[in-house]
Amino acid sequence: MEALTLNQKQNAIQWKQLLSLAALYGSVVIGWIAYQQYQPKLLVQFKFTDFTFLLIVAQALILTITPPIAGRMGDRFRLEKGHRIPIIAAGISFAAMVFMAVAFTLFSNPGEIVKWVLPILIVFWLIAMSIFTSPALSTMELFTPVDKLPKAMAVLTIVANLIYALEPVIVDIIDFIGAPLTFVTGGVVVFISGYALKRNSLHLFSNNDNKERPMAVFTLDTQKSRRGYIFFLGIVLGIATTVMFNLFPAVLERKLNVLVENWNGKILLVDMLLLSAILSLPLSNLVNRLGMEKSFWISLVLISVSTVSIFFFQSAGVVLIMAIVYAITFTSLSVSSLPLAIRNSNYYEKVFCVGIFFSGVALPDGILEVLQASGIL
Repeated sequence: MEALTLNQKQNAIQWKQLLSLAALYGSVVIGWIAYQQYQPKLLVQFKFTDFTFLLIVAQALILTITPPIAGRMGDRFRLEKGHRIPIIAAGISFAAMVFMAVAFTLFSNPGEIVKWVLPILIVFWLIAMSIFTSPALSTMELFTPVDKLPKAMAVLTIVANLIYALEPVIVDIIDFIGAPLTFVTGGVVVFISGYALKRNSLHLFSNNDNKERPMAVFTLDTQKSRRGYIFFLGIVLGIATTVMFNLFPAVLERKLNVLVENWNGKILLVDMLLLSAILSLPLSNLVNRLGMEKSFWISLVLISVSTVSIFFFQSAGVVLIMAIVYAITFTSLSVSSLPLAIRNSNYYEKVFCVGIFFSGVALPDGILEVLQASGIL
């Protein structure tokens, strides 16, 4: 009976740790919303609009380059110290400190000299948020069995999509409390959620040899990391996310107004995100049955077809159906791509490969924002 109970525990998701990770991931998403809301306003307020393009380029470079670097550092700590918590804790502390520094700068109403600290803090904030995100999300392999990885990813997808769906409400709250308190709150939330993840995960490597024992290990040193494929997985999810968030609202609003007058594009995006959140857990079960690899390629084909249809078909009915197909396949991509990246990485490069994945995710949005800022698009 004891052996059966132990086996059941080994084949079950450790929900306390997963929910702590989901809370940290949620705080990162809220932090991005706050950043996107206030960065343009602060540049105008402190007369730094001439640096807008440079900051956008810096943002694209940081979000693309930092995750693999942080991942490499995370693997070094994991193999030398027994776990990756030091790099996660350092990144979270750094991010919280930068949040507080920005808040203090805004509270103090800086003069001409001190205000030049603000662009530097913005760059530091981008680096700080990138340092811990990939190592933190890679901890999913520690408390999730291999066959449950899509379900664990579904939980993170639900959290992210619900927060993005509530973005208008979050923005109203941010505007109400003001920039200084927003950054104070952001620092506190990131620190608390990061502390919760650390506290709930410490027992995972408190055994005699003080080493992490991932539940989702596939092979050890016999498997070569498929870095190019992992980067491709990130690129696919990054393109899907960039298209949905940046291009679809205007296109869907224009084409679906025939069905419902004054149908706002942002509301349509919220509807797609809510549908994605609702379907995340059911689709994670389907991904498990089909297999992550097969699910990914089917989703890639369907999301490509639906994207082309949305842009080129003029029939409102066809576009609406394709938007629903897009939301469904976007969800299956979300729950299968990161677990697939973990599965295709070598044991000794797990965090580095997760960093490569998120580098791919960030690249399409970075390219689009740079092109828009330069006036090309």
